[in-house]
Parts: sequence; structure tokens; C-alpha cells
Amino acid sequence: MSGFGRRQEEREEVWVPKTKLGKMVAEGKVTSLGEIFRTGQRVREAEIVKKLLPDLRNEVVGVGVVQKQTDAGELTRFGAVVAVGNGGGWFGVGKGKAPQMREAIDKATYNALLNIIPIKIGCGSWECRCGTRHSVPYRIKGKAGSVAVEIIPGPRSLGLVAGPALKNLLALAGIKDAWIRTFGSTSTMSSLANAVYDAFRKSHALSL
Repeated sequence: MSGFGRRQEEREEVWVPKTKLGKMVAEGKVTSLGEIFRTGQRVREAEIVKKLLPDLRNEVVGVGVVQKQTDAGELTRFGAVVAVGNGGGWFGVGKGKAPQMREAIDKATYNALLNIIPIKIGCGSWECRCGTRHSVPYRIKGKAGSVAVEIIPGPRSLGLVAGPALKNLLALAGIKDAWIRTFGSTSTMSSLANAVYDAFRKSHALSL
């Protein structure tokens, strides 16, 4: 894209906050996403997350065609699942549907930002006990559809013992060392991502 094209796109993406929390973030009165979660406030604008976590990355987990029969005929749309994270303790998963693939991915990304949660990172391996933030602090489990995921604390420098798709998801969250066990139809990428999210969500709920 040319410099002019980038500048034009940036002008079109100027954020105008619509919620009280959004205005506080834009004005610099709230500077931490962790603060928002500690006070129990709900994030209703994805731009809040983008501003407070500028180093966020996203991963398109899967895109498929969704067909629906209507009175006017067969309606074809795209469905997308996207995961987001900053590689340092924040992770979210979202889905979106739209007539165009790019729009479906954008909607899924937006929803993933709204679903973002803090991840508990620690050293739960009895083999390590280094006290640094490199793995999960204890064994966690998650489930979505027919897929179940179990994330087991691993010693430092072990790496992520899992397939490429799971490695990417855990790396987005900030987990560097762990054993991962999966059960069910793990080829269903959307369910796999949501099972990982469910595991992190449960561990987050336990810490509240």
C-alpha cells in the first residue's frame, strides 16, 4: 500500500469513543486493561483493548463457508474464527459471519478483542520451580463442542509440546513451556481454539 493509502486508512480509523469507559481510556484517565478487569468493568469497544495493548497480534484460526436456505434462495456467507493475544498474558477468541471473507475476519477479530481475558502465567512444574512466568501455574482443562484440551505445566526450556495450531494459540497467550493433551475432533479448529479459551477462562475465574 502507498504512503497516501496508509494515511487515508489511518484517517478513516480515528476512534471516537461511544462509552464512558472508552472516553476515560481515550483521555488517559484509565491506562491499564488490568485495572479495568480488577474493577469489574465491561469492555464494550474493541478500540479500548487496541489502545491499552498496542502490541496485540491476531491469528486467523479458520475460515469456512456458511450456507443458509432462504425464501429467496441459498444464502452464502463466510464464517471466521480469530484469536488475539499480546504474548504476555492476554488472550481472546471471537467469531464472525459476513458476505465477504475479509469482513468476516474483521468481525471475528473485533469480537475476539471484546472477549479478551487475562491469563494466569507462572511456574507450576515440579521439575522446575524457577518462579518465573513461563508456563501455567497448574494443570488446566477446557472444552468446546466435542474437543477437550488439557494444558500441563512444563519445566523451563521445554517448549510447547503440541501441534503447530496449538503452539500458535498458546504463544499468543504468552505460554512458553507446557505439555498439551487433546481429546475429540481436534481437526475442528474453531472448537480447538475455543477449548483453549475455555481453559484460560476457567483459570481466570478461579482467581477472582
